[in-house]
Amino acid sequence: MNAKSDIDAQLRHEELGLSNDQVIEMYRYMLLARTFDERNMLLQRAGKINFHVSGIGQEAAQVGAAFALDRDNDYFLPYYRDYGFVLSVGMTPRELMLSAFAKAEDPNSGGRQMPGHFGSKKLRIVTGSSPVTTQVPHAVGVALAAKMRKKSIVSFVTFGEGSSNQGDFHEGCNFAGVHKLPVIMMCENNQYAISVPVHKQLSGKVSDRALGYGFPGIRVDGNDALAVYAAVKEARERAVRGEGPTLIEAMMYRLSPHSTSDNDLAYRTKEEVDEHWKKDGLLRMKTYMIDSGIWDEQRDQELKTELLQVMKDAIEYADKAPFPRPEDTLLHVYADSSGEEQ
Repeated sequence: MNAKSDIDAQLRHEELGLSNDQVIEMYRYMLLARTFDERNMLLQRAGKINFHVSGIGQEAAQVGAAFALDRDNDYFLPYYRDYGFVLSVGMTPRELMLSAFAKAEDPNSGGRQMPGHFGSKKLRIVTGSSPVTTQVPHAVGVALAAKMRKKSIVSFVTFGEGSSNQGDFHEGCNFAGVHKLPVIMMCENNQYAISVPVHKQLSGKVSDRALGYGFPGIRVDGNDALAVYAAVKEARERAVRGEGPTLIEAMMYRLSPHSTSDNDLAYRTKEEVDEHWKKDGLLRMKTYMIDSGIWDEQRDQELKTELLQVMKDAIEYADKAPFPRPEDTLLHVYADSSGEEQ
């Protein structure tokens, strides 16, 4: 690097209002999500868990977005790959492992829903369902409630580029645009809807679709956590000023198969995947931090060792935890006559 690029590397996060410690914390969550993902792939292969949907390659956008939001007040409607996001807003590796093992203590659904269907009343993570994109109109509804109650909070929702073709997405966009609602919609464009490449899904950009509904749509490098942070931060500021929704298309690549049930090399080449590994957002953040003088290889190895132990402890706990009982099937499904959740 030349002298000018050295200076730019040192100042970029500071220009965004982020301290060195905050950047390190962002990287820690990205690495934690990657470690969780890799452990789950191994657990499924070993027959310890039944199924895993991976988010490898999407951590930069997820963590960058989470850090730009008000993690104490905003509402979150993530989709099923968002491990980096939900970890950043407060879920723990133990809680995610309890979900992976389908155990009764799983805070998402008590072990009754597929992994990746996040939900936490305490953290304001609204439970998603298996049909893709249904979370978009739900997020719009949350934003409508915030506007009606005159609360300076924002609803944040994520989804894949394939599901941006669903009616739920377009209906949500139209309603949000008409009523200028404080909602941020982030498309994690990972180039594949299971086995369907993006050029067979879309005739243009997802972000351009916002124009038809009367609000801004922007495309951002989803492998750059700081770029996503800046985009979501600006979108949140617009929302709380009453200027309405924003659609963000974060461009990235799904480095792993769609799920543990998928053979991705049946529809893409190893060479293609290997080329995208060179652009991995996790590696990019690490390189940025080292270039900025706030990180080094020794600290990186120490952090990896620490997170592997965190994951080992979470796995051991979840493996020993009890499964749900048949009599608990309807627990937390209906409200009693007093209006209290059962």
